[in-house]
Amino acid sequence: MSDLTTLLEVGGPVAALGGGAAYARAKHPAAYWSAVGLPVSTVRLLSSYGSVMEACGLTVAPSRLRVLAVKATTQREVRPVPPRRGIIRPTTTGLRIRLRLAPGQEPADFAASAERLRHAWGVHAVYVTTVKPGVVDLRLVGYDVLRRVRMPRKAAHGPLKVPVALREDATPFVRDYRTIPHQLTLGATLSGKSMYLRHLVAGLAPQSVALVGIDCKRGVELAPFAPRLSALATDPEQAAELLPVLVNEMGDRYDLIKARQGIALGTPDEEITSDIWGLPDHERPVPIVLFVDEVAELFLVATKKDEERRDEMVTQLVRLAQLGRAAGIYLEVCGQRFGAELGKGATMLRAQLTGRVCHRVNDEASAKMALGDIAPEAVQAACSIAPERPGLAVAGDTSGGWSRIRTPYLSLGDAAETCRESAHLVPDLPALKPFRPDVPVRPVETAAPVFLPRPVTD
Repeated sequence: MSDLTTLLEVGGPVAALGGGAAYARAKHPAAYWSAVGLPVSTVRLLSSYGSVMEACGLTVAPSRLRVLAVKATTQREVRPVPPRRGIIRPTTTGLRIRLRLAPGQEPADFAASAERLRHAWGVHAVYVTTVKPGVVDLRLVGYDVLRRVRMPRKAAHGPLKVPVALREDATPFVRDYRTIPHQLTLGATLSGKSMYLRHLVAGLAPQSVALVGIDCKRGVELAPFAPRLSALATDPEQAAELLPVLVNEMGDRYDLIKARQGIALGTPDEEITSDIWGLPDHERPVPIVLFVDEVAELFLVATKKDEERRDEMVTQLVRLAQLGRAAGIYLEVCGQRFGAELGKGATMLRAQLTGRVCHRVNDEASAKMALGDIAPEAVQAACSIAPERPGLAVAGDTSGGWSRIRTPYLSLGDAAETCRESAHLVPDLPALKPFRPDVPVRPVETAAPVFLPRPVTD
């Protein structure tokens, strides 16, 4: 009886501890990783590094000098050697290890064995990054960071840079307009496309940039950001008037660059430029980011009379995509579906959009429109996005690389408040003033009247 009592006294706290750990792992994975997962995975890695590398075929034959040294000092069997490992660096989401490749190895060997390494060391995923020739980084992610997105505190900020989402390897996905000037973002209804656009606008609002919007859904997506917008078109008719103005603005900027290129003898090389970023600060025009929501509405026509207007708008969009980068004009094109069936010019416009972000779509053809021409293997990843994970997307570019990302939640009220606080940063662009949206005046909140008791008199 006493033994049973002792067992119950010991087993109760152990069961409670195990239940608490299981609850933390399910509800608070970051805390569980820091308290339990990190030390356990570190011990596994240190104790099994050599054997795991050998089992995965990532070891090489030892050098002759090592063979002679082992035979001269011990009677052990000479075994293959694993890559030289650096210091284990823990992070809030996993571990990082730097490896020096042995002669004859390449990063692709480690990328092919990533799934084996994941199971051997008990982590959620393993990613391989090339640091320089002969050196790779292994990034071990301890849990699914896309289930509950928490953006890193240290993310790349700067002119025309917006950390808009989190990658599956726990690094921030930064939308850099200087590197990838134009982008196509696709997604079905409730896929998180609007949240992605909301983050972009809120991230660009505090910067010195002009924000222009074309929202053919009567402005329901972009109208809340009106205090920060330099121009807004809410239907195809207004868009047909706005796009020529942007094309003329692009031409004026090219004239400015051309005037600067009147190169005289003795002009320093650093003063010769072919885009606005080479101009002096006091001469450089402010960059413009054009957001086009539901781009298909610009292509669709109801009557034959609208075809001429549609062709003109598409031609102007293609011109902005082809020539706008040097003039500091960048495109962010969004829609539910985008392909050749929209009409003339659709394929030409898509070819100019370097960046691609594909949220959950309704059919495989839509995913192929976004990613099929740059990363065919990413199409299946886009088609497997579950409806219960809004904001999850596949991001790629014309280099062929791609990764899964997820946008954190940002309420419309918070994004609109950021735009209101940054309203004083709207640049002075005379050509866009006729298209400046009306900003409703926020009603002044007045306190309820206070009724004081009347004094009692005789």
